Amino acid sequence: MSVNDGLYTDSVRLEGEITRGTTNPSRLRRVDRWITQAERSVLISQERPLVVDLGYGASPVTTLELYTRVGEVAPSAEVIGLEIDPERVAHARGLLAQLRGAGRPLPGLSFASGGFELPVPRRPVIVRAFNVLRQYPEDRAWTAWRRLQAGLAPGGVLVEGTCDEIGRRAVWVTLPALPVAGSRQERGPLVTFSTRIASLERPSDLAERLPKVLIHRNLPGERVHQFLWDFDRAWDRCAPYSAFGSRQRWLAAISLLREDWPVVCRPPYGGQRRWRLGELTIPWSAIAPLDRNLSITRVTIYFRCPDVTLGARGKQWSGFAHAKLGGANIRHREGSRCV
Repeated sequence: MSVNDGLYTDSVRLEGEITRGTTNPSRLRRVDRWITQAERSVLISQERPLVVDLGYGASPVTTLELYTRVGEVAPSAEVIGLEIDPERVAHARGLLAQLRGAGRPLPGLSFASGGFELPVPRRPVIVRAFNVLRQYPEDRAWTAWRRLQAGLAPGGVLVEGTCDEIGRRAVWVTLPALPVAGSRQERGPLVTFSTRIASLERPSDLAERLPKVLIHRNLPGERVHQFLWDFDRAWDRCAPYSAFGSRQRWLAAISLLREDWPVVCRPPYGGQRRWRLGELTIPWSAIAPLDRNLSITRVTIYFRCPDVTLGARGKQWSGFAHAKLGGANIRHREGSRCV
């Protein structure tokens, strides 16, 4: 049985491997902020949404934090922590029992054995899988993506990524549910880079936290390498802004980066509010490995906006595919790209 059967069972064959399990309180605060703010519309799309925390580790502390943060947006939400290690599940259930015995009811929170097959009572609207796939070969990470996407509720998202030990730096990919046969995918995948700006020496320091499908692609000739190189160059050019604080340097570097890359600049996924938090989001297709990409169900070319003339010098990016355009010179009075 699987999530597709719509039934919960403890006898399902678990898919995955036991991770190292290391975690810390507040380690996933950055991605939780993304889930509760940028993906708020997904959380409130159902009367009783289900959120899955896949592979929470040796301690359930980050699942408890996710439950608390999600509850502030969707009080009726249900959060299930899944782990493939039965000892970790038993530990989490014991802790939950202790908390409830101490007077904290924590309705809608539970822990169960499970992996990529998502053995939960109904399709979740959000699956958070953090620091899970780094130990897998790249091909298995791609397979896990598709498996998890297939188990989402319509309109749901998978948020998969990696962060450092105390949550100062993180990179994650937000992947939409696979479209139902005959339907159209309404949104494309996104990649988000998030950091505590004050502790950042160079944007390329985030390369250490790239998701598994990108971590081995940070090489000359790959788009993710070019993106980080261009981000470093913009960061260097904006060094004088450091006199006004690291955040001002970060914002100025993003402004320069937008001249060549399709930085998301409209809420809820982008714009000044998110940039000031130390976040930057771009379409997945902008840095996807050249020999691997998600299925293409539509093509959207992102140009500098609002006034565009095509040019040979500019790099044009599609929401699901890379496109190269020719012509004269690209000109725009804001000198940046908007997505």
